[in-house]
This record gives sequence, C-alpha cells and structure tokens, in this order.
Amino acid sequence: MLRIRRYLNPYMFMFTVSVILLFIQANLDLALPDYLSRIVNTGIQQSGVESAVPEAMRQETLNHLALFLSDEDETAVRNAYTLIEPNTLASEQYVETYPLLQEVAIYVRQDLTDEEIDALKAPISQALLVVSSLQRAMDDPEAAAQMGGGGAFNLSQLPPGTDLFALIGNLPAAQRSQIADTINEQFSALGESMVEQTAVVQVKAEYEALGLDVASLQSSYILRIGALMLGITLLSAAATITVGYLSAKIAAGIGRDLRSDIFRKVESFSSAEFEKFPTASLITRSTNDITQLQMVTMFMVRLVFYAPIMGIGGTIRAIGKGSSMWWTIAVAVIVLVGVIAVIVSIAMPRFQVVQKLIDRINLVARENLSGMMVIRAFNMQGFEEKRFDKANLDLTDNTLFIARITAVMMPVMMFILNVLSVLIIWVGAQQVADANMQVGDVMAFLQYAMQIVFSFLMLSMLFIILPRAQVSAERIADVLETEPIITDPANPHQLNGSFTGTVEFRNVSFRYPGADTDVLKDISFVARPGETTAFIGSTGSGKSTVVNLIPRFFDVTEGQILLDGVDIREVTQHDLREKIG
Repeated sequence: MLRIRRYLNPYMFMFTVSVILLFIQANLDLALPDYLSRIVNTGIQQSGVESAVPEAMRQETLNHLALFLSDEDETAVRNAYTLIEPNTLASEQYVETYPLLQEVAIYVRQDLTDEEIDALKAPISQALLVVSSLQRAMDDPEAAAQMGGGGAFNLSQLPPGTDLFALIGNLPAAQRSQIADTINEQFSALGESMVEQTAVVQVKAEYEALGLDVASLQSSYILRIGALMLGITLLSAAATITVGYLSAKIAAGIGRDLRSDIFRKVESFSSAEFEKFPTASLITRSTNDITQLQMVTMFMVRLVFYAPIMGIGGTIRAIGKGSSMWWTIAVAVIVLVGVIAVIVSIAMPRFQVVQKLIDRINLVARENLSGMMVIRAFNMQGFEEKRFDKANLDLTDNTLFIARITAVMMPVMMFILNVLSVLIIWVGAQQVADANMQVGDVMAFLQYAMQIVFSFLMLSMLFIILPRAQVSAERIADVLETEPIITDPANPHQLNGSFTGTVEFRNVSFRYPGADTDVLKDISFVARPGETTAFIGSTGSGKSTVVNLIPRFFDVTEGQILLDGVDIREVTQHDLREKIG
C-alpha cells in the first residue's frame, strides 16, 4: 500500500476533513450513553431534580441544615442563597413557581458556577440526610429507637412530640457534630454518589413542600435531554453521510488516477514488458485490483480513525461509569483479539493467491475466445472445457473457503457480544443492589461496552479485506514502477522530408529476454523501396522476429537496423512507427 500512497496526496484536504468529521462523530456517539444515563438516573429516579443543592428551600429548612454545618460551610451556604420574603417586589418572579412563598419566606439559590455548586454538594447532602433522619425520628418512634444517639443525647429516650431541632439548637456545637457523625455513619457505606442521590430525594420533598410542580419538572427534564439526544443523533447522521460522500469521492478519484496511469504506462510497454505482464494479468490489474483498492480506501477513511476513537473513548467513559466492572470489557476484548488473530492467520494465505487465480481464469477465457476457430478446427473443445473448469474450480474453492471463514466470524462475534451483555447485566445488578452503582450507569456501561466491541468488529472487517488489497496494491505498483526497456533517445534524430524508406539490417543478432541462444545471428540485408523482400523459413526460424524488430517491438542484441541510413534507436518510437504502414 505504501508504494502507491502518493495517489492520496491530491485528496489530502478531503481526507483531513473526513478525519475531523469522524472525530466529531465519534465524540457525538460516545455522548449518547451518558445522556441515556442522565434520563434514567435524574429524569426517572430523581424526578428531574439535577442536584443535591436545591434551587430553593424554606427558611426553616436552611436553619435546620445550619445546625449541622461547620461555621465555614454555613457561611458558604448562606452566601449562596438569597432570602425572599412574601408579598415583596422580589417575590413576584418566584411566587408562581413556588406557591408557598405567598405564606412563608424562602431561600432562592443565586446564579452559581458549576464549581461553586460542586463545592456545596457534600456539606448540604450530609446535612440534608441528618435533617431528614431527625425528622423521621420525630414522626416515627421506632425509627428513633433504631437510630439511637451518642453520649448523653439518645434519640430513643426522647418523649414523643419533642421538637428535636429546637432542642438540638440549644446544644453545644460539639454535641451537634456528634449527632451528625452518628447519623452519617449509617450512610458512609453508600459512597459519595449514592449519598448525593439519597439527598436528592430530600430535595424533591422540599420542592413538593414549596408547591413546585415536580411532575412538570420531571417531564421538562426528560424532554430537554431527549431533544438534546435527538440533536446529537442528527449531527452524527450528518457527519456520517458527509464522510461517506467524501470517502467515496476519494476512492473513486484514486481509482480513476490509477487506471489512467496504468493505461499510459502500458501504452509505453514493449513486447518484453508484455512477456512479463500478460494481457490477462493487465486486465485484472486495471479492473479487479483497482476495485479492491477503492473498496479498502473507503473502509480505511471511514473506519481507521473512527473505530480506535470509539474503542479508546468508550473504554475511558465505561470505566468512569463503573470502574469495578472494567474486567468484563477486558475479557471480551482479549477473546475478540484472539478470534480475529486466528481468522486472519487462516484467511491471509488464501487472500494472497486469489488475484493470481483471477488472472488465470481471465487468461483461459481470453485464449478460448480469441482462438475459438482454431480450437474447433482441431476438435479441442473438450480439452479447453476441462482447462477452464480447473481454473474456475480453483477460484471457486478459494473464494468459498474465504467466505466460510468470514461467515463464521460474525456469529462468533455476536455470541461474544451477547455473553458480554448478560455478564454486564448480572454484575451490574449486584452493583446496584449493593448501592455501588445507579441503574442508569449500568445501562450506559452496557452501551459503551457495545460500542467498544463494535469498534473491534469494524477493525476486524478491515483486517479481512486489507490483505487482499495489499496484494492488489503490490501488483499495481509492479506495473507502474516498471521502466520500459525500449525508450526514446534524449536527442532524437528527425527523419527529413526526403524520406525514401530504405531498411537495412547490418550484422543483426537478437536473443529474447531470458533466452540462452540467439534467434537471429549476424543477419544482414537491404530492403529497398519499390522492391519485394520475402523471408522464407520453417516455423520458429525467426521470420516474425525480423519484422518485429523494425518497429522496435524489441531492440537488437547486436548490430544495427538502419532506416534511410539512420539507426532506428536514434529516432523516437512515434516518428518511426508513423513511417510504417
């Protein structure tokens, strides 16, 4: 392939645009599972509540949270919210969203950056869990008994109806911290992400207390993310169509350039080059071989960059969703690589001979068609049929073997894919049950795993067709890099206008390339215009060879052939053959 890589140079701009579009397409495709995870985790499980840092909360709620925040965290939280009093000018823009604002004051979150919101998640999440646990203890004595307490403050011993928050507000800060630590220990095994998800449930309850339409919030979130996914899909489809068009244009252009150069090169060949490259072989190289290169060019433009980006990007994102499940993908990839290596090692030798078999069947068919009358005259139809059948069966058997190997590959790949899916679902279900992963993350991990496996499938298809294309490229390069033995002189002699056409052979000897003996030995004669010069001899004596030397189909081994006293090797082939007719 490297020997003909220069034919890609005129299309480097389109190739570069294709690579950029493939990079964009791969990143768009990799983004879809993440958005699917958001719909499941946030849109369905969290009812559209995106963060554990509420956009609004009652004044009472913030005061309860402050009981379990450090002085630094309390200052940060209060600075992040603005108090809105009922029946004020500031309340008009919020009262429709939060109807409770008509009766009580609420805190509304200011416009914060993502970094500022992330900094508030941990302290607010933990405080929300403590407040919700204490609220449950106030409402349910059995829950209070299970929670217990610490030190001199035991929740299970408090009388029913006690206002815990008023009581805790009068406790020293150290004892409040002890209560918070006792409750947080019960949630410590969940992990940071699950603590945040549990806190979101309390945020949802707070929104409902404010009168916010949570169902509408959920619907709007799902529709917004769904519309974003639809837009990403359309952009990915547009990139796919554009890359398909550009890859087809590049492949067609390379095929056109190769055919044109091969035709011009063959036009300059002498009979010696045609001995090296038979006509049937040149036909195959100009048609089937170039078609193979066009096909592999399209595959390479569309897959060589896209598949690795999908594989590497999918692996990184999958590990981000479920780092404890990375081994499932690793096992599948190792098995896939092993299967592909075995299939390629078996199919490679067959691919290397298929083009030669096509040459052979073209040669036999061409000889039968061109020599049909001779075959019939000598009653050789049966022999030629057997000869063609052998060439045809050799090609058929080789092609069927390759087709069977390729056919086996897809079911094996799909089996590995299905086993991987079952394994991920089984392991993921355990992770969800242990509160280590969310359902949406398992679904996203499964999607990323499929993308990784399909990227290997695409590369495996390339590995299947690449060996045959490599052979075709070498065969085409052999023709293009062949320098004709017979060339025009650097300073050609011009035949003058008084051309008469006297041909003289002066001590001419000739030996065919690769032969051990001369066909002609020390031949001398003069053929003058207006006279008839005849060559008489048995078959193989060199009569046709003498005639073929005059238009320089071959060059003499020794001696000279003169045309009007000028050595024909000092005249261009065009001028020489223009005078023959």
